[in-house]
Amino acid sequence: MFELLSRGGPVMWVISLISLIGLTVFLERFFHYHRAQIQHEDFLQGVFNVLTTGNRLEAITLCDDTPGPVAKIMRAALLKMDDGPEQMNLAITQAGLQEIPRLERRLPLLATLGAIAPMLGLLGTFHGLMKGLDVFTQKAPLVLTSDLSSGLWIALLTSAFGLGVAIAATAGYNFLLTRVNSILLDMEKCTQEFFLRLEQDRLFPAKENR
Repeated sequence: MFELLSRGGPVMWVISLISLIGLTVFLERFFHYHRAQIQHEDFLQGVFNVLTTGNRLEAITLCDDTPGPVAKIMRAALLKMDDGPEQMNLAITQAGLQEIPRLERRLPLLATLGAIAPMLGLLGTFHGLMKGLDVFTQKAPLVLTSDLSSGLWIALLTSAFGLGVAIAATAGYNFLLTRVNSILLDMEKCTQEFFLRLEQDRLFPAKENR
């Protein structure tokens, strides 16, 4: 592997660095989403099990102890429960707007790496062809195949490696974006189920207390 990187020239090392950064971003986001996406049905059931006993503070503590944006928006709603459904809905919206940038963090970087990797591969291809042409010019008309191999290796390796990194980064970006959309859908479902359960279980405060 090290020999191939050396044959690819300086551009090959840059592409390798990009691939390491992309892999680091992907793994960090993957484990973050894995931790953030909970079974929202079970979580919501646990919250209502506590709320039906009248212990809202324990329900808020349950939200604090649960990772992910679903728990955070539920915590925001519970804190505004005395103010009525409109204020609760506003609190959920504000909490959701804070969570979305956290979910999307570093995804643009991964998309950018996927976009520039093939460009760097093309740059390496031109570098290799120019190197081969320079050798051809210096040694013409007696040019051996071995004289041109160094430039050809640079051209081929950088192109192949750049495309490989681009494909992996793009696939990783789309996979993570799917996870983000799934978490956002969980947030929306949980919000709807939360208000529906509040109405069904008659857990909204009385109007005179609002």
